[in-house]
Amino acid sequence: MIDALQPRARSWRRGALFFLLLATLAALLTLGTWQVQRLAWKKDLIARTEARVHAAPTAPPTAQAWAAEAEPGRRFEYQRVQAEGRWLHDKEVQVYASSVLGPGYWVMTPLRTAQGTIWINRGYVPNAQRLPASRAQALPEGSVTVTGLLRLPEDGGLFVRENVPAEERWYHRDLAAMNAARQLGDALPYFIDAGASPNPGGWPRGGLTIVQFRNNHLSYALTWYALALLNVLALVLVARSESRGARPRHDEED
Repeated sequence: MIDALQPRARSWRRGALFFLLLATLAALLTLGTWQVQRLAWKKDLIARTEARVHAAPTAPPTAQAWAAEAEPGRRFEYQRVQAEGRWLHDKEVQVYASSVLGPGYWVMTPLRTAQGTIWINRGYVPNAQRLPASRAQALPEGSVTVTGLLRLPEDGGLFVRENVPAEERWYHRDLAAMNAARQLGDALPYFIDAGASPNPGGWPRGGLTIVQFRNNHLSYALTWYALALLNVLALVLVARSESRGARPRHDEED
């Protein structure tokens, strides 16, 4: 009796393994196809961003135009814009930066425009030029024109320190917190990274925006599909094993 049950148990295990491999194959093919779709999306994103970065500057979006978009970031992020207004130097915020020029600060200064107040990242300064008094030449009065790239507010992240507005310690560009700290109720929900036009005295230094997107989706897709191929080979082996186990045995009697 025990000998008769053993082939059935082995057959049941092979059948369970077969269906497990089928489920795994479906999951691997789904992941590979999803990465192919992500690849197409990423290529489209890169193409759209490149077109915006190198386009002629346009007027920054108004609060009404921003609110009318279901996904305003999808349409406006990295758009090249030009704004005219007057600096509010007394409301400047210095945000810690790690740039291609080394550690320092981004100089975030509100610009009062006809559309509302827009935060401008005027550029990078080293530690020695953090305070406005150390770069008095770069604090112009009167009307100015700023050309740069529209950016979305930063929400920090897992490895980014929390801002401490009460102590003037800023680690990411949280516009809501900056508006509250500087009492700017009419500020627009984005900021502009200023271009590379030099400021008097050389600081702040703009034009340091890095527009780069990681695009590893093709390698991910090939990895998932390669694992799916190995899964197919395993299915073939299990199926052949099951086929051999199902063949009737003809024992010869002496």
